[in-house]
Amino acid sequence: MTIEGIIPILALVVVIVIFLAVLFSFIPVGLWISALAARVPVGIFSLIGMRLRRVIPARIVAPLIKATKAGLDLAVNKLEGHFLAGGNVDRVVNALIAAQRAEIPLQFERAAAIDLAGRDVLEAVQMSVNPKVIETPVVAAVAKDGIEVKARAKVTVRANIDRLVGGAGEETIIARVGEGIVTTIGSSDNHKVVLENPDKISNTVLNKGLDSGTAYEILSIDVADVDVGKNIGAQLQTDQAEADKRIAQAKAEERRAMAVAKEQEMIASVQEMKAKVTEAEAEVPRALSQALREGNLGVMDYYQLKNVMADTDMRQSISKLGREEQAEEDEEDQS
Repeated sequence: MTIEGIIPILALVVVIVIFLAVLFSFIPVGLWISALAARVPVGIFSLIGMRLRRVIPARIVAPLIKATKAGLDLAVNKLEGHFLAGGNVDRVVNALIAAQRAEIPLQFERAAAIDLAGRDVLEAVQMSVNPKVIETPVVAAVAKDGIEVKARAKVTVRANIDRLVGGAGEETIIARVGEGIVTTIGSSDNHKVVLENPDKISNTVLNKGLDSGTAYEILSIDVADVDVGKNIGAQLQTDQAEADKRIAQAKAEERRAMAVAKEQEMIASVQEMKAKVTEAEAEVPRALSQALREGNLGVMDYYQLKNVMADTDMRQSISKLGREEQAEEDEEDQS
């Protein structure tokens, strides 16, 4: 056989190999054989349809085989529809198997709804069997006697599958338990009652029905730690006294400023009066001169007036000297 006759045969073989490779990559024959061996009713045309609908056949067939072996009766269309809706088919199937083993009534529609709601349906089933312990942060509250009490609780919860869709999460449980702790401590007459009976917190919180509207069922609330904090009442009284002191100081400063202003006003008035007296005294010599020139005042009258003024100045000097001596004597007596 010549080379010219071999080339067309090789080309035909290559084309056939490429065609078979593309065909088997598009048609999951191996997956179809696995399903057939597991006695799962999945036809080859169904797998081709999945390829055309852009569904990964392994994401559907593998969970379906698992569910069939576990004794679950699931339809291919439901699994494919959940996958197209953006759900996790494998996780839903695992949750259904776990629920069946734990004898928890769980339908595929409910599990798919929980998965599409963004919750881990497998974890929810596991939590229904094995309750979860949620530890709250330290909650501080003040009793009626003003003493701060700090408490920390551990809440044992079990998932409520029927309320997983639309139910509140762990944050709500923690917030409600914290609110219950604050209410219990705040209603206590003194902090010693809380320290002696920490179960009072648990009983009060449990009786409030804090799990209503949540995705969990509270089984128990255990107070893990109780501690005494600051004396908030005394601190508040101290702060109030300090505030009253500052208010009193501000009012005293205001009164002092008003007194200083009034004193300055009086000093200004006195200075004004002195200025007027000085001005009037400056007019006296001119008036006397004019009275002498006009004959309204005699010489003897003038000298008599001068004597009266000198006598007045002498009396004022004597009085001032007496006051100074009296002040010196008082200082000596005090020393």
